[in-house]
Amino acid sequence: MNNRKEQLEALDRLLTIMDELRAGCPWDRKQTLQSLRHLTIEETYELGDAILDNDLDEIPKELGDLLLHIVFYAKIGSETGHFDIASVAHGICDKLVSRHPHIYGDVKVNNEEEVKQNWEALKLKEGKKSVLEGVPKSLPALVKSSRIQDKVAGVGFDWEHPEQVKEKLEEELQELQIEVERGDRDAIEAEYGDVLFSLVNYGKHLGVNPEDALERTNKKFIKRFQYLESKAKELGKKLEDMTLAQMDVYWNEAKEL
Repeated sequence: MNNRKEQLEALDRLLTIMDELRAGCPWDRKQTLQSLRHLTIEETYELGDAILDNDLDEIPKELGDLLLHIVFYAKIGSETGHFDIASVAHGICDKLVSRHPHIYGDVKVNNEEEVKQNWEALKLKEGKKSVLEGVPKSLPALVKSSRIQDKVAGVGFDWEHPEQVKEKLEEELQELQIEVERGDRDAIEAEYGDVLFSLVNYGKHLGVNPEDALERTNKKFIKRFQYLESKAKELGKKLEDMTLAQMDVYWNEAKEL
């Protein structure tokens, strides 16, 4: 792997290219913080896909795309005088040092959980009014649910054992069933949300990331369904003309494969 000097030279090259693009390229010159936002979100999801697939050839490419966006934002900030790549880097360095007193101070910790608890306590000391302030409002609901539960667990608001969470999940499922039988659509949605929230918490206690787990299932379902489609095409049939029993034969074949 490259040494530190080569790494710094590579970053300097990227900064220089960014300067040149901002000065000479009509598209790059036109971009703003707001216009880049949705592109950055897209790049983040592409990186997430590569990581989930464990595609070690694609991951560094997607990291590069994301790094470009960080440099791009910093360049725009430098033009307005609000921030630049140096202030961005120093800002995160200062935060990391202050949030790790067990490394850069005399605080002692015994495990990962104590590190997380100290992290949240330090954030409150820095002026945050709630441990939930750091959860972005625009996060997808499933990811947001997971982050909310991570945050509150960091200050001790959590079940102690997975079995307790499982019991809570079963309780929420029973409450959902009651509302299904009553037929109140608003109440059904509310109880269904409670079930999902509890299921996310159960996953956390099992060491399972709900977003990753669901996306793995999505990918698995897509692969099996596309196999079913290909088999139907080979037979000259349309899926809508096949019975569920016929489709199930090829679905089971896909599972075996």
